[in-house]
Amino acid sequence: MADAASQVLLGSGLTILSQPLMYVKVLIQVGYEPLPPTIGRNIFGRQVCQLPGLFCYAQHIASIDGKRGLFTGLTPRLCSGVLGTVVHGKVLQHYQECDKVEETGSGNVQKEVSSSFDRVIKETTREMMARSAATLITHPFHVITLRSMVQFIGRESKYCGLCDSIVTIYREEGILGFFAGLIPRLLGDIISLWLCNSLAYLVNTYALDSGVSTMNEMKSYSQAVTGFFASMLTYPFVLVSNLMAVNNCGLAGGSPPYSPIYTSWIDCWCMLQKEVLLCFSLPPALSPCSSYFILVLFVFLNVSGTPG
Repeated sequence: MADAASQVLLGSGLTILSQPLMYVKVLIQVGYEPLPPTIGRNIFGRQVCQLPGLFCYAQHIASIDGKRGLFTGLTPRLCSGVLGTVVHGKVLQHYQECDKVEETGSGNVQKEVSSSFDRVIKETTREMMARSAATLITHPFHVITLRSMVQFIGRESKYCGLCDSIVTIYREEGILGFFAGLIPRLLGDIISLWLCNSLAYLVNTYALDSGVSTMNEMKSYSQAVTGFFASMLTYPFVLVSNLMAVNNCGLAGGSPPYSPIYTSWIDCWCMLQKEVLLCFSLPPALSPCSSYFILVLFVFLNVSGTPG
C-alpha cells in the first residue's frame, strides 16, 4: 500500500513538472507554429533554419495566458496518471497472487537460458496486459487533456472543466468520443514495450559481462536506452493517436487548416505518410538542446523506476 502511494505521489509530481513540456509538444504535433524559424546550428555545427525550441514556445504561451496557462489540462492528466498507476498495480498484483508457487527446478545451463527467456516473455506479457488495462480506463481523461490544450489555438473555452468536458463529449460524440485515438495509442504502447524488453534482454544476455560489479546498474541503463529508442520507433503511433483524439471535435486545432478531417486513424496515418510528416524520430520542431533535455529526462525516469 505504501509503495503504491509513493508511486502515485512520485508520478503526480513528475506529471506536474512535465506539464508545460507536454503542453508545448501537443500544440506542435497538431501543427501550431506561431513563432518564425530561426537560424541555429545542428549537431554537426552547420548553420540551419530551425523552429524555436520548447522553451521559446512555453514563453509564448506564458506571454498570452500567464505562467498558470502552462498548466492547462493538468487536472485530467493527473486523474489519468493516478488512476492508471492504481489500475496498473492492481493488474500486476492479481498476476502475482495467481503465481505464488514458482518452479525451483535445478536445470542445466541451457535450461537456465531458456527459463530466463521464458521469464522475459511472461513478464512482458503481464506488463502489456497491465498497461493496456490502464490505458483503456484512463483514455477518456487523456482525450480531455489533449482537447483542453489544443483549444489554446482557437482561444476556445469548450473543454475547461473536467465535468463540463465529460458532458460535452458525451452529448456531441457519445461514448465513442471518449476513446478517440485509442487504437494507435494501444498499438504504440504494446510495440514499444515488446521492442524495449526484447532489445534489453538481448543486450543484457549477450552484450554485457555478467562478472562486472555494476551489472545491475548497467542493466538499468540498457533498459532505459532501449526504451528510448523503442519510443522513437513507435512515435508515429503517438502522433496519430493525439491527432485523432482532437480531430473534428469542434476546435480550430482539430480542423483545417491545422488538421484535415480524418475518417479513421489509418486514414490519418496514410495522409501523414504521404506528406512526409510521419517520421520515426523525436517529435518535430525540437532544437538539439531540447532533444538532449528530453533524452536525459527519459533516461532518468526509466532508471529511477517510475511506472509507465
